[in-house]
Amino acid sequence: MNRAHTRPLTEGPSPADAHEPVLPYPDGWFAVAFSSELVSGRVLTRPLQGEDVVLYRLRDGAVRAVRPYCPHLGAHLGLGSVEGDDLICPFHRFAFGPDGACVRTGYGTPPPPSSGLTPLPVREVDDAVFVWRHHDGRAPDWELPAWHTLGTRPPRLAAWEMAGHSQDVVENAVDLGHFTPLHGWGDSEVAEPAVFEGRSFRVSVRSRERVPLLGESPLEVTLEGCGISRVHVCTALPRFGVRTCAMYAATMIRPSVFQLRQASRLDIAEPGALPAPAARWVSRSAARLLGGLMFRGNCEFVAQDFPVWATKRYQSPPRLARGDGPIGPFRHWARQFYPAERLRAQVPSSARATEDSGVV
Repeated sequence: MNRAHTRPLTEGPSPADAHEPVLPYPDGWFAVAFSSELVSGRVLTRPLQGEDVVLYRLRDGAVRAVRPYCPHLGAHLGLGSVEGDDLICPFHRFAFGPDGACVRTGYGTPPPPSSGLTPLPVREVDDAVFVWRHHDGRAPDWELPAWHTLGTRPPRLAAWEMAGHSQDVVENAVDLGHFTPLHGWGDSEVAEPAVFEGRSFRVSVRSRERVPLLGESPLEVTLEGCGISRVHVCTALPRFGVRTCAMYAATMIRPSVFQLRQASRLDIAEPGALPAPAARWVSRSAARLLGGLMFRGNCEFVAQDFPVWATKRYQSPPRLARGDGPIGPFRHWARQFYPAERLRAQVPSSARATEDSGVV
């Protein structure tokens, strides 16, 4: 039998990008790189909602983000270079200064009028670089808060790309019902009810967790979100004096495909029974020894959600049950980050009404 033009039969769940997306691209700030990736003299190109963004760092440490095509003849600036603080086009070596203005051509003639680059609003916060994107080109109308960090060591970083939508990552923070059946937490309870205010939300949970080599401890978790792109998770294991904080940033790169970045830090309390120098040495040594182990465990914990995110479809309206957590209020809050007309076209009004009155 001639199998040259065949392939194995398709089976199993279809990835989310095989379906027509229900949610449009959100508006707001979106992570496109870790801060440590963007060194002076290097040009990075990253995808953001169907378009490329070109990034580079100036000598004073400031970051620039621009649209990718040279206004001269359209060469992709991601193939260019940085000389001093100038971004150099790879085609005719037109040079663009930190403000985006063309400062010289590659052959010494005056720069063409109106030949500047299109800068994009960019912020660097919590170990990552964020670029603003709005469907109608509006300038930023809110800013990213800087969340606290722990310890003195650099963060541990991880990044993934998968099918799905960034809202699923952020919604996970308030989907309190999934932590026990999917992640294996012990009995959990809400320590502080969810609060949705402006572009942010916050909820706190108490549970129990078993730590490799250490045993079981009460677990205190605070989850904060900002926009449909960014979640901060702080945990405390008071029995062992261990605290962690992790920033998760989800960025849509094309319909039904997103990138997820994680920056994690660890801190271990100094033993109170020891003299200060010895206590400091014990704390830092324990953080070095346990840091990698806990980071790998944290990545495995997050990865348990990947198959669900990569194959799920946005259920609207959801059939909510008690114990789910504040998913209905979350979805009502999340609407502010989408073009209203596109959301109306894709999410039925009956679904929006159901989410407004969702069971929590």
